Amino acid sequence: MEKAKRRQRLGAAGWQAALKRFDESGLSVQAFCEREGLGTASLYRWRTRLAAEPDATKSAMTSPNTAPRSTGFVDLGTLSTRSTRLELRVDLGAGVVMHLIRG
Repeated sequence: MEKAKRRQRLGAAGWQAALKRFDESGLSVQAFCEREGLGTASLYRWRTRLAAEPDATKSAMTSPNTAPRSTGFVDLGTLSTRSTRLELRVDLGAGVVMHLIRG
């Protein structure tokens, strides 16, 4: 009986390198992960995690006139069940706008 092969833990730097290789490979996620011996769920999870982290090189390239974006929690207060209207528009970038209306 063969022993299951353990996958190597890459960490943030290793996943950054792997994601760069993936972007340059032109392969599907499945094909790339099979070639590299990586899990597809792990690739998706690390891609999301690393995209959410602030990058020192990106922040150094932004102009000083650019206002920093707040990514924190927005407290909208307590909504009562009667006659409270809430309208929220969020620009997600790349032409995508989320528009929520309650009430």
